[in-house]
Amino acid sequence: MSATTPKSPQLAVLPTAADGAPRGAQVLQPSGWPMPKGYANGIAAEGRIVVTGGVIGWDAEERLADGFVAQVRQTLSNIAAILAEAGARPEHLVRLTWYVVDMDEYLASLKELGQAYRATFGAHYPAMALVQVVRLVEKAARVEIEATAVITR
Repeated sequence: MSATTPKSPQLAVLPTAADGAPRGAQVLQPSGWPMPKGYANGIAAEGRIVVTGGVIGWDAEERLADGFVAQVRQTLSNIAAILAEAGARPEHLVRLTWYVVDMDEYLASLKELGQAYRATFGAHYPAMALVQVVRLVEKAARVEIEATAVITR
């Protein structure tokens, strides 16, 4: 029995290590596709999986930060703290799913969001998805983010 392989674009596996040697998570970039800005199309990794629940922008006393960008900043900080509990670092992130209550608010804040992201996670960009929702469980929350990390061997 023979199987046919559908034609698809060539796939480039880009190393994430600074010296170019493939280590840990690898960015998946189909050949001919434009390079994404601020996210990856896909990530491949082997190792220990770390998953967060939906994380929002409140502090240890459950006080939400004031404003969308401030909530994102706190949310990213909260995710970093959860990852650290498992021994994971920002470069172990393979996926982020963002839930926002106002897409226009997100789009109007791209520069500040990029600054907040890089201040927390540096220039490592995992696969990401962005979804607008009607509301979040915490009524005053403007954003909720789920994270997946893989601690590579």
